[in-house]
Amino acid sequence: MSGLVLITGGTALACVTGFYLRGRTVRSPRTVLGGALALMGVLLVFGLALTLLPSPSTAAETSPASAASGLGFLGASLATGLACLGAGIAVAVVGAAALGVVGEKPSMLGTTLIYLGLAEGIAIYGVIVSLLILGKL
Repeated sequence: MSGLVLITGGTALACVTGFYLRGRTVRSPRTVLGGALALMGVLLVFGLALTLLPSPSTAAETSPASAASGLGFLGASLATGLACLGAGIAVAVVGAAALGVVGEKPSMLGTTLIYLGLAEGIAIYGVIVSLLILGKL
């Protein structure tokens, strides 16, 4: 439940910040980026604390397995999340280059689709790793 609250709160905060900055000229983008990174760090530390601390409903059954499973879930989510982030960056770079190539030489469309598929494979590897982690819990 606490993970759901963190995800919802982070999404709502990102939406509010986006609506606030929409159509405005940002004088110092580094300040905005630094604030966003600091906020993400605070949310990460808070989420890690909620993951490691036992919930009140399971306080009576405190066992080392609960902390291990919490870290396992955290590892699985980080594996998937970071792999998808890397795949998104790869697809952005490869997709931009593919559009340039297809614009000049349309016969290269099939080749560029293969390169895009290879870039998307990074996300699939992250999902496979997270499934392997979850299988050990």
